Parts: sequence; C-alpha cells; structure tokens
Amino acid sequence: MNPDDIRATVLRILHQVAPDVDAATLDPAVAIQDQVDIDSVDFMNLMVGIEEALGVDVPERDYPRVASLDACVGYLSARVPLSPAGGPL
Repeated sequence: MNPDDIRATVLRILHQVAPDVDAATLDPAVAIQDQVDIDSVDFMNLMVGIEEALGVDVPERDYPRVASLDACVGYLSARVPLSPAGGPL
C-alpha cells in the first residue's frame, strides 16, 4: 500500500466519522481537529477505523503524531503490515 492509498483510506474513514467534511478544503499540514468539527471521541473513532482498515495499531499516546493528514499518512506508511510475499498489502 502506497502513501496515496493510505491517504485515500484515512479520508474515507474521516468522511464516515464526519460526513460533512470536505476533503478538498483540508490543509494536510494542519491538525484535523483544528479544521473540522470533530471532538476527541470522533478522533478516537477515526483512529479505530484506521486501525481496522489498515491493520495498524495506533496507541493513544501516538495520537499527537497523527494529528494532521500528512503526519497520519507518514506515521501509517512506516507501519502498514507487509503481505506474505514481502510487499505492502
């Protein structure tokens, strides 16, 4: 899975958590919660959805490291599990 696939997955899950969010207006370098109307529970639901979709554990202590879209994609890109053949899933 490449960074573009991860970004698309994060945005899809964000839309599930907050359907009114327009991905085109997000600044990928700014914390998501600073840009859209989601509270800490919604952010946690976003992280749980990402964990389930990508098979990556994001411990709560790392939430500040995934606050923005760019940071989230970078964090996840380094942690997406590999397929049995050795390539990304």
